[in-house]
Amino acid sequence: MQLSEVHGLGRILAINLMVVSLKNMKTRAFIVTSLVMLAVPRLPAADFTSTNSSAANNSGSLLAAANLANLSPEQLWNTKVTILGSAQTVSKTPAAVSVVTADDIKRSGARNIPEALRLVPGVDAAQIDSSQWAVSVRGFNDEFANKLLVLEDGRSIYTPLFGGVFWDVQDTMMADIDHIEVVRGPGATFWGANAMNGVINIITKNSADTQGWLVQGGAGTLERGFGSARYGGTIADGVHYRVYGSYGDHGNTTLLSDAEATNDWQMARGGFRVDVDRDPDNVFMFEGDGYAGWERQNFFGIYTNTLPPASLAVSQDSLLEGADAVAHWTHTFSDTSSFKLQADYDYTGRKAAIFDEQRHTGDINAQQQFALGNHNTIEAGLGYRVTADSEKNNPSVSFIPESQTVNLYSGFVQDEIALVPDKLTLTPGTKVEHNDYTGFEFEPGGRLAWTPTDKQTFWASVSRAVRTPTRVEETVASTASKTIFVPFPVVIPVHVYGMNDFGSETLMAYELGYRVEPVNKLSLDFAAFYNDYGDLRSAQLTPSGSIILGNDLHGHTYGIEASGDWRVMDWWRLRPSYTFLKMKLFASPDGTGYSDAASVAQLEGTSPQNQFSMASEMDFPHGWTFDAELRYVDSLTWDSPSDGFPVSSYIEMNARLAWQMNKHFEAAIVGENLLHDEHSEFGATEVNVQPTEIPRSIYGEISCRF
Repeated sequence: MQLSEVHGLGRILAINLMVVSLKNMKTRAFIVTSLVMLAVPRLPAADFTSTNSSAANNSGSLLAAANLANLSPEQLWNTKVTILGSAQTVSKTPAAVSVVTADDIKRSGARNIPEALRLVPGVDAAQIDSSQWAVSVRGFNDEFANKLLVLEDGRSIYTPLFGGVFWDVQDTMMADIDHIEVVRGPGATFWGANAMNGVINIITKNSADTQGWLVQGGAGTLERGFGSARYGGTIADGVHYRVYGSYGDHGNTTLLSDAEATNDWQMARGGFRVDVDRDPDNVFMFEGDGYAGWERQNFFGIYTNTLPPASLAVSQDSLLEGADAVAHWTHTFSDTSSFKLQADYDYTGRKAAIFDEQRHTGDINAQQQFALGNHNTIEAGLGYRVTADSEKNNPSVSFIPESQTVNLYSGFVQDEIALVPDKLTLTPGTKVEHNDYTGFEFEPGGRLAWTPTDKQTFWASVSRAVRTPTRVEETVASTASKTIFVPFPVVIPVHVYGMNDFGSETLMAYELGYRVEPVNKLSLDFAAFYNDYGDLRSAQLTPSGSIILGNDLHGHTYGIEASGDWRVMDWWRLRPSYTFLKMKLFASPDGTGYSDAASVAQLEGTSPQNQFSMASEMDFPHGWTFDAELRYVDSLTWDSPSDGFPVSSYIEMNARLAWQMNKHFEAAIVGENLLHDEHSEFGATEVNVQPTEIPRSIYGEISCRF
């Protein structure tokens, strides 16, 4: 293929990407089909092998040699993960584990972490509006999803306020992420409370791997403008650092009426990292970040304590700020013994119409790993966390007391027992914690892995996990306005109260899995699970008409997750995945009927039963790549139309066309949600804001490395 032909193909792909925005569905389907037909028959594998090798050796224009994306499924199979303790390869990890690499993120066009998590089977990542996301694993999705523990470089970003993640401020510079490890299912034996349905650990790159300048910038429709700059250097032999700054200006999504919503936002962030590995037996890392920004939002049903009470719609800019720091030291005694010590600090500040909070959190953890004989690898640790908040009360949301300090003490031990060396491994363990709300919590578990051959692994696990109470569930007093018709409209206040003796939610989880590489260049992963929940949060309606949060729900969920990684050709990779989830929850016999039934309907109805995705990555000669992802998400059945529910099922596609001109410059154009003008993914559940739809968007980006 001549260079002119490649450039011509690139122009055709770019034009088609833009034309996909046509409203006629038949036209869009024809264009998508045309892209595949144009790409496949004219580009035999032999062309890519020789061209890529030449380009890499002569000009360095292709960075693929260093990318996990160009590894075979067998090599990816042997990638090491540490999310469940000691380093294990993906193939032998006795859990439903997935790894999203830096190249996966880049080629997906993801501008934030929730978008990158769409690549993981079993993860439900739904965009609510311009800045808000609902992200969960194995059900219970919500804007304040509270059964998923999320960490960055081992630092928890799970807020004790409501037990979830503020995704809008997790705007890590995407080019700094080395990979994301995801465990679907409990990780409580190692990570403790709140690692209930899954654990996500976002791991950033060592500064030795980010030397020199990286400057990125772009603009588009929903992403109105963004830019970042990073510089990495060397202080001394074995001492590397980087500093960075980034800024993003994000536009409005669309109201259900097709008018433009009012939820644009801006965020600026900066930080540094230092890595010291002069002595391989003593490795040190220190990093810090800070951010500031604002986001506009319309809040409805804001209550006033006037007589009579009034219902207000308030449009206000929420002010966001925060900073964090992490220090990590690893000392290696031998090949079978090491000690790790990590300390981190996190500050968050958020001022909005409904609440105003400042929170400081400190955490310190120590872990020791050592071999005991020839068959046992012991890992044990101790930890302490303290979090202190200051809440400014208002007529809509208040906390009693306004300031609170909560302590958490923890310890864990787990033993990896080689029952049959290199064939059969049993890993029992337990986490013991003490918190100021519920006292002692015990989270034991066990995992069994059988690897009859190097190409396949069977695993089974059983574990207990808990989700401990949050500030909201213990001490909140919330008042919202509600309009009733008797027969004329009357505004009444609805009061919601936390319960001082709110108990921990509990889970007994059972899982079976199978991972296999049946042929070269193909790997498959299957997991089946059954989760039995108790003491789930409910909303109890009192005779006075108030609502008190309680623990009156229970039930179970079950499902399957299947995924594959197929290197069809040296230049073409396919990654299909499918998730099935069934939830069946119940109110306790002594519940309050109507309110508990509404809680069940919400919990069951805000997670899709079926999800499917197909990601395709194509490498063309001379640095061209074309990547696309097609996804299907089932409907959300919770019947609450005023909050944007129910949500219909949808099929959408993202695509990215990029040209790596040489080792210094890359240009890309990304189209998101190309099959519809706009579509709904999720609605407001706890906070009454504008229900919106996510519009089709396109952005362009240029990256410069030198």
